[in-house]
This record gives sequence, C-alpha cells and structure tokens, in this order.
Amino acid sequence: MQTVNLALANQIKKLGLEFGFQQVGITDTRLDQQHQHYQKWIDEHYHGEMGYMSRNVDKRLNPELLTPDTLSVICVSLDYLHDEGDWPIALLKQKGKAYVSRYALGRDYHKLMRKHLKHFAEKIAALVGNMGYRVFTDSAPVLEKALATKAGIGWQGKHSNILNRSCGSWFFLGEIYTDLKLAIDKPVENHCGRCISCIDVCPTQAIIAPYVVDARRCISYLTIEHHSAIPVEFRSAIGNRIYGCDDCQLFCPWNRFANDSKTDDFKPRHGLDKISLSDCFSWSEETFEQNTLGSAIRRIGYQRWLRNVVVALGNADYDPYIIKSLKQDYESQSDMLREHIDWAIGQQQSKSA
Repeated sequence: MQTVNLALANQIKKLGLEFGFQQVGITDTRLDQQHQHYQKWIDEHYHGEMGYMSRNVDKRLNPELLTPDTLSVICVSLDYLHDEGDWPIALLKQKGKAYVSRYALGRDYHKLMRKHLKHFAEKIAALVGNMGYRVFTDSAPVLEKALATKAGIGWQGKHSNILNRSCGSWFFLGEIYTDLKLAIDKPVENHCGRCISCIDVCPTQAIIAPYVVDARRCISYLTIEHHSAIPVEFRSAIGNRIYGCDDCQLFCPWNRFANDSKTDDFKPRHGLDKISLSDCFSWSEETFEQNTLGSAIRRIGYQRWLRNVVVALGNADYDPYIIKSLKQDYESQSDMLREHIDWAIGQQQSKSA
C-alpha cells in the first residue's frame, strides 16, 4: 500500500509542477507542535484586531475537523515577484513615491490561486477516480505556513514567512485537503542560522523575538488589517508604505535566489509599482474602485486607502503642494481622516524651517 501511495504522491507532485506551481509537497494533518505556540500567540493578543485568528482554533490545529475525512494535505507554492529593473529597496528611498507590497501589485491572488488549485484538484480526481477534497489559499482557518513547513516547501524564517533555498520567500501558498492517503514528504532543515537581518530591519520592531511577530506593530497589519486610526508612534516608521510592507523579505539574504514569476496576472497594474503619493491621494472613490477591481487592495476600502496615503504624505520631503492638497476638501473628510491629515500637515510644516 505504501508503494502505491508513494507512486501516486510522485505523480501528483509531477502534475502540480506541470500545472505551473513551483513547488508541491505533501503532509499529514498532525500539527501537534503548533498547539502551544499558536495558543500563546493568541493569548498574548499578538493578532490585534484580526478576531478571525482566535476563532475556530481547533479547526486550524486539526485539519480533519475543518474538512472531515481529510487524511493528507497537498501544499503548493506559486512565485509572484516580477522583475522591476530596480530592486524595490530603491523605491523605499523615494519619499514622494508610494510603496505597495509586491504581492498586491497585480491581480488578487486569492481568486487566482483558488482557481488554479481547483483545476489541479480536478486533475488529481480524474487521475485517481473518486476523491474528496477542498482547496484553500489564505482562507478559512488553515495554518498554511505550518503545513507548508511540514510538507517540505521550505522552513519558517524568523520573520514567520516560509523560505526556500532555491527561491527565497516571494511566493504564495495554497493547500488541497484530501481524503487520499498519500506518502508524505519530510520537512527541510532551517537555514536561518544566526542571521537576524529581518529582525534588525523591521521599521517598527514587530518581530519581537525570532519566529514571533506582534501584528499590532507590523506595517502590513497597520495598513491593511487595522480599521481605525494608525497609532501615532508608528506613523513616521511607515514611511511611504501605503499598503503592506516587504522589508523583512527585501533584506533577507535568501531572496537573492528569488525567481521571476511566470504568472502574467501578478504583473503590476495601473502603474502601482511607480505611482506617486500625490496621484494616489488624488484618486476619487470611483477611481479607487476602478483601479482596484480584481486587486487585493480593494479590501481595505477607500477611507483606509486615503488614511495610509495621508500618513505617507506626512513622511514625504517638505512640499507646499502637499500641504495645499491635504487642506483641500478638509471639512468633507471623516473624523478619522482629518486626524491623520492634521498630523501629516504638522509633519510637513516641521520640515519647512
């Protein structure tokens, strides 16, 4: 039986690579080693306002409770970084430009990955006959990083992202929960060693210990998941990052091996890889809706988009045009946005002397 399962597992992995995924690994449903770590993370409230992280914990830690009869988990990765000519670090130094996390420059990966995973699962079902399955990508109560680590996709770095020796960390993860009993892969060795580049470079010191991220301090959380005013103590550190943050990946030595994505849908859209902060602030709500159609950015909504841009404008080099733009239509803005505008104007004026 084991020989049959191994042969089938190899067939599935070969099929996944042919289907366009960069890596395919298989694991079982046991996540015993995650129980204490995850519960402590929740108990310390490191998940911030992400209440969904504290719900259905049993289903996160026990995949067979989320999808009954699950015996194996097929994990995949899909590269998303496209060659931009200049390494994105250079953009962080251009204070008048907007920095958008590289994963969000193209089409929304949730829908794209789910579609690819479903087609992949259908191919597997056609290969084996009857098969129960369910696909996930950054959705539902799934500990995808833990599963990817067990499946040998890579190891979990000190920044909590999954790293691979041959392609770094610029990839999305996806899972197929299945009732097939398959031969499983072995985890790979952790190769972070003594390196703490990600910890040192984090603008807000969100990586409070190796492998522990306090989301409440994380720029990705603050600009995407956080719904209310951004705490004042983190605003200057946000710099020109208006949606997410990639610093812990940009400065990771393993990402010198990152591969250019072969997925055209992940290529930058609407010039978001080079857009100015002033252009972002000039978007009407209608323009925002049009330009973020099919994008992960749309999830934050227009008000949070403006909130993030206003903070970045406050961090930009002094420009009287910025102050003028911030004051325009001030009275019509929400209380939350006006509070950020006041802060940004104050930051700009402090640089004018």
